[in-house]
Amino acid sequence: MADQAILLYWFEFSPGVAITDSLISNLPLLGVCLLVMNTIRYYLPGREQYMNILLACIVLTILWLVLTKWLLSLTLEHTPGYREFLIQSVIIRFSVGFLVLGIVTMMAINWYTWQEQQKSEERKADAEKLAKEAELYKLRQQLQPHFLFNSLNSINALIGSRPQEARKMVQQLSDFLRGTIKKEETQWVNLGEEIQYLQLYLDIEKVRFGNRLATVIEIDEETRAMKLPALLLQPIVENAIKFGLYDTTGETIIRLETKKENNELILCVSNPFDPETSSPRKGTGFGLQSVQRRLYLLFARSDLLNTRVEGNIFITTVKVPQVS
Repeated sequence: MADQAILLYWFEFSPGVAITDSLISNLPLLGVCLLVMNTIRYYLPGREQYMNILLACIVLTILWLVLTKWLLSLTLEHTPGYREFLIQSVIIRFSVGFLVLGIVTMMAINWYTWQEQQKSEERKADAEKLAKEAELYKLRQQLQPHFLFNSLNSINALIGSRPQEARKMVQQLSDFLRGTIKKEETQWVNLGEEIQYLQLYLDIEKVRFGNRLATVIEIDEETRAMKLPALLLQPIVENAIKFGLYDTTGETIIRLETKKENNELILCVSNPFDPETSSPRKGTGFGLQSVQRRLYLLFARSDLLNTRVEGNIFITTVKVPQVS
């Protein structure tokens, strides 16, 4: 408005005429721009509709020009020389009005498209988070009954012959479930706490297998305070017990070692196997697959769980990056 008033004053019109022309010309243009912005806010056009947007801008500019020309003719018709000036400036007025309206329209489209993309990305992130949590929950639901059924079968077998050990196992199972059932898949605990829950699980398994099962846990003190997802070790150790004791005779030693390396918690679980009755690849059953999938969902990495064979020893190594 100020630029137009100054320009008209430079063409030797009086300040009153210059200001009146500027107000009558630009206030309707402002209204048209606001109308376009409000329309785009609720009806965001797609790329295939850009030609329609261009045509709409041309039509709106023509309507604005007709309206302002009519209002200016009524208001300033008695001003000497103004009528001829108005007729001569129609093309320039149309060009400036179309330019302003086009710029406002494109800015509105870009702004509301960006906002819609932001909302879409937020919805996508929320959906991915819910899907990840649902899959983690599904993995937990598959693992817990597996362990629970094994324990209940063992308790059932002990009731008749060794009732005292059966009662002890029921109490241990109760303590284990009370401590673990409230744990969330995304919850982090320190290694010391995780070992406590693992020990409850091992106590239950030792009742099942008696003297056949022995465990060696070597914890580097530097790693005791390091974090890992809750209940990550139990399915790994369960897998080692399953493929260590089922395929061998005599005492079986399950070994757990921890160390810190490159700001990662390294967990190594090893178990013996009989090469004649067991293939080491069978050691990568559902338990390890579920742990690998869980690590991928939490860290988006597929290299955090590895297995290898050294002689008749099957070794599972898990790396847990430390999050800040």
